Amino acid sequence: MSDSSDPISVRRLTEADWQEFRQARLDALGESPEAFSATRAEEEATDDAAWIERVRRSTRFLAQCGDAVVGMASLGRYEVLEGESDNSGEIYGLWVTPAMRGTGVATALVNAASRRASDDGRSHIVYWVSTSNGRAVAFASGLGFRPTDARRPMRGVGHADEEEIAMTLPLGMDRG
Repeated sequence: MSDSSDPISVRRLTEADWQEFRQARLDALGESPEAFSATRAEEEATDDAAWIERVRRSTRFLAQCGDAVVGMASLGRYEVLEGESDNSGEIYGLWVTPAMRGTGVATALVNAASRRASDDGRSHIVYWVSTSNGRAVAFASGLGFRPTDARRPMRGVGHADEEEIAMTLPLGMDRG
């Protein structure tokens, strides 16, 4: 059991932690289905081997407060759009349990992913944010992310007319 006064810790998952990642993902899909492109039912039907491959394919982070998992994020290679640099990482699947939003969990997850991307030699981090989610845009801006011209239709259930903007954060320099 955790207490909100417990410190927030973030750890990088290994292949052996795939079940913890699976549970956090399912919890996130149950709590915030609109934030993801998959449904909980689809993910529940995914076999163990696929979950293990997901942890191998991208770097996964879990945030904890005491023993409780309170957030997650993933870091992968950014899929380059025409005219963009190919040395960027991408943060995706960022989720924080509602009771811990606004407490620094998301910042801790983004900082952990940014450090890892920098250690991996990445020059930038890209984070796609819904243009209609002012709180998410403000959060990313507060961490130093800046909007780009890149836009795409939002993926996921109930987002037919919405779009996302790519926000980018340079790594390895003083962001002022």
